[in-house]
Amino acid sequence: MTIETEFRSRSFEDVRRALLERREIALLDVREEDPHARSHPLFAANLPLSKLELDAPLRLPRRSVPIVVFDDGEGLAVRAARRFVELGYTDVTLLAGGLRGWADAGGELFQDVNSASKAFGELVESERHTPSLEAPQLQELLDSDADVVVLDARRFDEYQTMNIPGSISVPGAELVLRARQLAPNPSTQIVVNCAGRTRSIIGAQSLINAGVPNPIAALRNGTIGWTLAGQTLAHGSTKRFDPVTVDSVRVAAAASARAVADRAEVGRTSRDEARRWAEEAVRTIYRFDVRSPQEYQASHVPGFRSAPGGQLVQETDMFAPVRGARVILADSDGVRANMTASWLAQMNVEVYVVDGLTPADFTEEGAAPVARNAVTPPVADEISPTDLAILLRAPGTVVLDFTASANYVARHIPGAWFALRGQLADALPNLPEAQRYVATCGTSALARFAAPELAELTGKPVQVLTGGTTAWIAAGLPLESGETHLASPRIDRYRRPYEGTDNAHEAMQAYLDWEYGLVAQLARDGTHGFHVI
Repeated sequence: MTIETEFRSRSFEDVRRALLERREIALLDVREEDPHARSHPLFAANLPLSKLELDAPLRLPRRSVPIVVFDDGEGLAVRAARRFVELGYTDVTLLAGGLRGWADAGGELFQDVNSASKAFGELVESERHTPSLEAPQLQELLDSDADVVVLDARRFDEYQTMNIPGSISVPGAELVLRARQLAPNPSTQIVVNCAGRTRSIIGAQSLINAGVPNPIAALRNGTIGWTLAGQTLAHGSTKRFDPVTVDSVRVAAAASARAVADRAEVGRTSRDEARRWAEEAVRTIYRFDVRSPQEYQASHVPGFRSAPGGQLVQETDMFAPVRGARVILADSDGVRANMTASWLAQMNVEVYVVDGLTPADFTEEGAAPVARNAVTPPVADEISPTDLAILLRAPGTVVLDFTASANYVARHIPGAWFALRGQLADALPNLPEAQRYVATCGTSALARFAAPELAELTGKPVQVLTGGTTAWIAAGLPLESGETHLASPRIDRYRRPYEGTDNAHEAMQAYLDWEYGLVAQLARDGTHGFHVI
């Protein structure tokens, strides 16, 4: 059976038409993240074949959603399409010609990750002329003890890695709720920063849209701009916002956020209607709680996943990869959901906010429940950490670690080899001779899916480490670190020029130059439907 008869193809024109008409479509790049970041269509979501069974049920909750998969000629797309069908998805097609076919048909190709969200941020700045300060200007204000407060709109872990000295961690969705308390004097200059540009722009413009009376500015180019200016960043900072204690601050924030959502034509719904929509399964429905992860863990509305609002706007393709889906947001204060929804609506997302929630609705605690369509892993022959430690004293056993490469480099079982499941056949020639294999990862969740494929490719016995490397660590067994044995290349994660503290200045500048060009790319692409209020 040929590929053409096994799966239908959808042309560039057909996919483009679906995007323009806001019909549901999941355009999926099944390569690893690094090649995805090098080139992909604007609304292509990255869902690597390596982790498909783990990610698909959560990110593609409706089995009849139209799925279009592609690669760049590596043969991954057909394998992914087959796996989708095995998992029960009923409308699976291939992108005609793959990535090259898209480009040959005149489709625009984008770089980096979360490209649609970043392009939208650039469009916002272009149309609203969001005020900004250059790094030296902010440094001068700080050095002169001016009345200025710097609010870092990234996740707290990003803030701790590196931050503007004296800044406070206030992730994006929290800004409108907390700015009036953090800067009660309306003459205080508020500067919003992130690592690059997008969250700085969206954060500053959120405050402006919500009518916060202070002078507002984004830190132009974020911590990248700070570094390129030769200025020193702080590390390990812990300054976070305090709870809102003044009722008038909360009331003002809620009123202004609702007004912004109304201007953006955000839909309104109730808890019961949102649940009914999800149960009907005639549309792809995403339900997100946009508060902080800590609040979500303490209590949340059943059926809602944690998606802090600032990250949801920044990483829309990761949280909600089905373009044309319906997105429903909830919070406990009427601020964060409305502000987040206002941005999603401008990004041409059909978005609703749940009204009328009371503390009695937040009845579920802890992490989100397992996805409704979660895939049961294959039955595996298991081995305990202590038994594996004994087995490794003699030759003949090869341990394959299918965790993320960053986790592998940080710590792994001595002698274990890193491998990408999607490239397992290519990895095997790099391994030493083995009488048997043991598969592991963080918890062995992914290893259970890799084990039967490893057995089929090698014809050798394969066991799965019970509890994964986490159980090995808990047993107090030895570890090693570093790129000691790489059977596959480290392409599972794109090295972001705005993360970490050791990036080359040339890479930082190239990233900024790319962001500056996104508005022109949006115009050439023509499928986005963005509008800026």
